[in-house]
Amino acid sequence: MDDNFKDVKVMVIDDSKTIRRTAETLLSKEGCEVITATDGFDALAKIADSQPAIIFVDIMMPRLDGYQTCALIKNNVDFQSTPVIMLSSKDGLFDRAKGRIVGSDQYLTKPFSKDELLSAIRDHVKTD
Repeated sequence: MDDNFKDVKVMVIDDSKTIRRTAETLLSKEGCEVITATDGFDALAKIADSQPAIIFVDIMMPRLDGYQTCALIKNNVDFQSTPVIMLSSKDGLFDRAKGRIVGSDQYLTKPFSKDELLSAIRDHVKTD
């Protein structure tokens, strides 16, 4: 376990139970505290209470997609500095550009590896 990730609060928003469980398992093993949400509405309800240090959000979700969710997070003065990492099964330039427009900090293509998740946290979260 890497002490750098101890107690880092990470939110994973994805409508796929498999993706949520995979990310949660990988990150928990590294000492992160993982909060999961099934979609943007679920996430927005949990963000204020949980105050995550970083948020991973899937792009393709019902009701509120990843772009809308990211835009809402970034438009909230309390969370605009919270890093948001977009997750997508498509590796398109258009998706990356659109993600940047709504304020996302990084873009990961699924399936992601443990190293990709951890390096995103390392790059965006100030750990002691």
